[in-house]
Amino acid sequence: MPAFAITRMLLRHKIVLAVLLLSPLCCSASDVAILRNGFSIPHTSRQAMGNMIRLYTAADKSSYVDIPVEEIERFETDLSPVRVAAAPLSSTSPPSLQDVIQGASDKQLLDVDLVNSVIRAESGFNANAVSPKGARGLMQLMPSTASTLGISNSFDPKQNVEGGTQYLRWLLDRYNYDLGKALAAYNAGPHRVEQYHGIPPYSETRAYVARIIRDFNRQKLAERKAIAATAKPPKTSAAPHSPSKTTDQTGGSR
Repeated sequence: MPAFAITRMLLRHKIVLAVLLLSPLCCSASDVAILRNGFSIPHTSRQAMGNMIRLYTAADKSSYVDIPVEEIERFETDLSPVRVAAAPLSSTSPPSLQDVIQGASDKQLLDVDLVNSVIRAESGFNANAVSPKGARGLMQLMPSTASTLGISNSFDPKQNVEGGTQYLRWLLDRYNYDLGKALAAYNAGPHRVEQYHGIPPYSETRAYVARIIRDFNRQKLAERKAIAATAKPPKTSAAPHSPSKTTDQTGGSR
């Protein structure tokens, strides 16, 4: 999909590892998915869904994240002490991570699939991720950026995603909805984009931009295929043809 077509959608919008497919779909309450990018995602159970693995992060399956199979290196058992959940303060269930992402995306008029692609590239959906440079949380906000955005706790998923989507939208506005430049600035900083008058010649930044655009395009293609599949009318067999009678002026038939 051409870059200009992708940016116009923003406002409103392998090889499968056999070992993963053969792994059990249910797991203990303290299993951990180890991702190839070094991050990990604790989960209570998991389910294979084609080329995706759904990791349920709550025992009642009210919260989950979908991770591509090829991005998961292995599963391990978490040997850390089991935490006892506190009694709920109300009967209302907290919003799932996808609800948080959807809400923040809608608020900033961003395509939720783009935000999911950024989060997948930044942290692998690990809310406690910390990069070697100190970026924190789901959308890997640097402390200075978080402070500018008014984020007091970058490890809080809601605050982090709201801050990250606000920053991403600001970058898109700044670069006239040039997605490549906006993503490059998110990764390397706006000053680098301006220094090189475009995507900086850093292999890490270029790979980052390409990875997100590729993942975003994959999601939109799957979405279009799903819509097309549901839009196809059901096949019906033609009714047998019966010759019709003609009527003359006298009202008789012939």
